[in-house]
This record gives sequence, C-alpha cells and structure tokens, in this order.
Amino acid sequence: MTPTLVRQHLPHAGAVPRVDLRARARDWSEIQERMLVPLYEAVYERLEVGPATRLLGLGCGSGLSLLMAAARGAAVTGVDVSPERMALARERLLPETPGTRERPDIRLVDGSPRDASVPGAPGYTLVTAFEPIGCLAGDSEGLGGLLAQAAPLARRGAAVVLAGWGPPERCATASVMRVATKLAEPLRHSGSWRPACRDDLEDVAQRAGLKPDGSGRVACPFGYADVDSAVRGLKSTGLFDAAMTATDRIQVDKELTEALHPFQRKDGTVWMPNVFRYLIARTP
Repeated sequence: MTPTLVRQHLPHAGAVPRVDLRARARDWSEIQERMLVPLYEAVYERLEVGPATRLLGLGCGSGLSLLMAAARGAAVTGVDVSPERMALARERLLPETPGTRERPDIRLVDGSPRDASVPGAPGYTLVTAFEPIGCLAGDSEGLGGLLAQAAPLARRGAAVVLAGWGPPERCATASVMRVATKLAEPLRHSGSWRPACRDDLEDVAQRAGLKPDGSGRVACPFGYADVDSAVRGLKSTGLFDAAMTATDRIQVDKELTEALHPFQRKDGTVWMPNVFRYLIARTP
C-alpha cells in the first residue's frame, strides 16, 4: 500500500508519466498513508513494540509508521529511496525547531538497507516492510532484494513483518484498482495492478530464507473527504503510473472518478472497506 500503497519505484522500462514528485509525496503523506494506521497498530501491539525494540523500517515513506513506533519508545531507523517522501519524514520525525533536542533513537537513511548499517551497533530486533505487496506484477521480487540486504543487520530470530492486500473479494478498492489494469492493457505493462494471491507473503519469506511465525488480517478502510481527495490519494501510491503512461493523466482521473462513484456517500465522502494481511517471519 512504503514504500507505497505501493512501490514508489516501478521495475519497468519505457516511458514514465510526468508527475510532480513533491506533490505526489505530499498527497501520500496527507491523504493516503494514514489508511494503514490500523495495520501498524495491530502489528506493534502483537509484537509488543516498546523501549526494547530496535526497528528497521524498509520503504518507510513519509515516516508515519516510524513515528508510531517511536511513540511507544522504540529506537527506529527508516530507509527509503524516495527523496521527496524522506524529506517529509524528516519534517515529521526530526523537526529543525529551536530548542528541539537531537534524537539519537531516530535515524532516516536515503538509499538501501545496506546504508542503515552501523558498525558495532546491536542488531535490529524488528524489520518492517509495510508497503503492501500483491498489487503490482513483480513487486515481490523487489521486496525480496530489500530483505536480502536487511536480514544481515537483524539479530538472530528477529521478527520480520511483511504486508499485503487481502483477498480481492474483501477489498472494495480492488474494483477501483482494475482501472489501472484496463488502461495499461495496450502496453501490457509489467508495472500494472494485479489481484493479490493467497501465498504472496509466504512465497517472499521463503525465498528470503525467513521462517513464518504467524499472520493476521486487519481491516483498513479507505476513507476520503471527497472524490478529488480519493483520486489524489490513490494516484500517490504509484499504482496508476502504467495507466498514465498508456493513456494520460486526464483519462486516468476520469476513469477513477467513475469507478469511485459507487463508494461515494450522500455527504460526498468516499468509503471503501478493505482487508490487509500481514505475515510475521523470523530471521535464521
């Protein structure tokens, strides 16, 4: 859903739609990222995240999940490849205001998990990858690469949390996401949306050499003030980039607006119930 509800760097070649990356990051931070708060809360509660936790957040986006963990007393390190989202994470977690003390328990790293290594520091006790997979063809391969870099930085037996979309029949947003596939079809684009598969998370964990140790489902409804906010929020995930490449922004906005109509309430708000799934795995 970061990374992110999706992936902010699509693994495909070809034309890239022209977008204002800073505006997109702001839409993610202000509109879309909060939709996953129930997921963050459920995972942190189950794993008893607190002062003893050293958390590494992969694809941390604009830092909301890190902020919630830090509020529980955890030491957090966030990694992301999007400079626009990382700039917002710094505003949120490391504000440069007079009288503000430095926070050695909060680190934000531009780049890859390898860059989060600190010689001599204890290993991470928790690694999170909250960007839901199972929405873009090939997104699990990208996550596998991140996990391969992150695993050596974690302690033996550390928890690794992977997240993904729930069954399409339990996700109202799935019908809206199909707009991305329909519009991208002329290019048969590898970066277009696809329905989630039941074993997406287990497959990634197995390939990364991780041992599954529990899972759960969390209701994460998508709620927006109006259709315009819904369109902006959904586009901020990057899931419609392939559609904009195949057509254009105006066509994508039009199709999205029509697809959202069944979920618009009388007061103009938009409400789409969804279920997300998480897997807890352990490092060897």
